[in-house]
Amino acid sequence: MATPYDFPSDLLAGQEELHQVRAELSALLKRLPWSVVPLDGFSDDNGWRKVERPASPGWTEDEQAEVEKLRQREHELAVFVSGHRYWSEFAATERTDARMKLKHAHDAEERR
Repeated sequence: MATPYDFPSDLLAGQEELHQVRAELSALLKRLPWSVVPLDGFSDDNGWRKVERPASPGWTEDEQAEVEKLRQREHELAVFVSGHRYWSEFAATERTDARMKLKHAHDAEERR
């Protein structure tokens, strides 16, 4: 049976926001052109697989600012979650299991 953990509410909230920020950043990056700066398209079939990219208009200043804002928030949350005082309660060998359970704590709550 899996060991239940009593995660503090601020740690759970931080992990949930981290999931949300990462999902938002991923979705944004998928919508944006492949290059930050304007570049011509290219086709290269000299490698182990063919690579093609259309011309990229680059990212606008607003898009760059939004990506930077999300990356900064992702970093802040990752530092908060990984450096939380709660982890000091565990031996190094137990910490990994507890951390993995935290990553999926929201999924477990939804199944209840």
